[in-house]
Amino acid sequence: MIRPSVCRLRIVYRHVDLCLSVFPWADFRTTKGAIKLHVGLNHAGYLPEFVTVTEGKNHDVIVGRTLAFPKESIVVIDKGYNDYTWYKQLTERGIFFVTRLKTNAKYRIVSRRPVLKGRGLICDQTIEFGGPQTAKKCPVQLRRIAYRDSETGKRYVFLTNNFKLAAKTIADIYKARWQVELFFKWIKQNLKIKSFVGTSKNAVMTQIWIALCMYLLLAFLKFQSKLQKSTQQILRLLQMNLFEKRDLMALLRGDPPGDKQPNINQNILL
Repeated sequence: MIRPSVCRLRIVYRHVDLCLSVFPWADFRTTKGAIKLHVGLNHAGYLPEFVTVTEGKNHDVIVGRTLAFPKESIVVIDKGYNDYTWYKQLTERGIFFVTRLKTNAKYRIVSRRPVLKGRGLICDQTIEFGGPQTAKKCPVQLRRIAYRDSETGKRYVFLTNNFKLAAKTIADIYKARWQVELFFKWIKQNLKIKSFVGTSKNAVMTQIWIALCMYLLLAFLKFQSKLQKSTQQILRLLQMNLFEKRDLMALLRGDPPGDKQPNINQNILL
């Protein structure tokens, strides 16, 4: 069992495409500019625990190596952060990771465990990496789990250093990574980070940080109000009443504008 205090993070990056002729400082490819938004979402509430913005050409794992996680955290890592040396370091520090195994990875099967094939599991193996370079970078034994999604029929191969959790739990942990995709989709659609007001590096960074701060404020407002409104509904409601002087909680509850009902929660928000 996982202790309630254990932190689960999902670390991913996303490119924010920029026109190289307009944003020459964001050099990424020959004719393309971009920056990378690295986000770690906490499993409890799927709120950003950390965010780092780098230039598009910076390698993803460089950011990953700088992060400090509590011992026994479970870190779900995008394939862009693949680094065998880092896997060894995380294991030595008592931090669990779940990621996708590279298709061209060379390894040796040490042992096999039985799996429930009716639950989509194909295999559950203990492996060691082969090849002189890879074996030197990551000399620890890891766990390889193959799983087929019953809905899409797609086959996934996971790599983890966690031998305690059930194989299906490992697959479910990685599957929950979809929440990160929903997070990026939400901020792109609702907080306008596809187009930028300014073209300087500082202007772009400022707009991104403002959008993320706005997301956290909306999440706090949703939690504090304890109402069954989505974050998007709260955002639309605030946009429609942006220049109205209203009691915030009364607005969220849908009270008439003239209703002056006192609400002590308003003081908490202020």
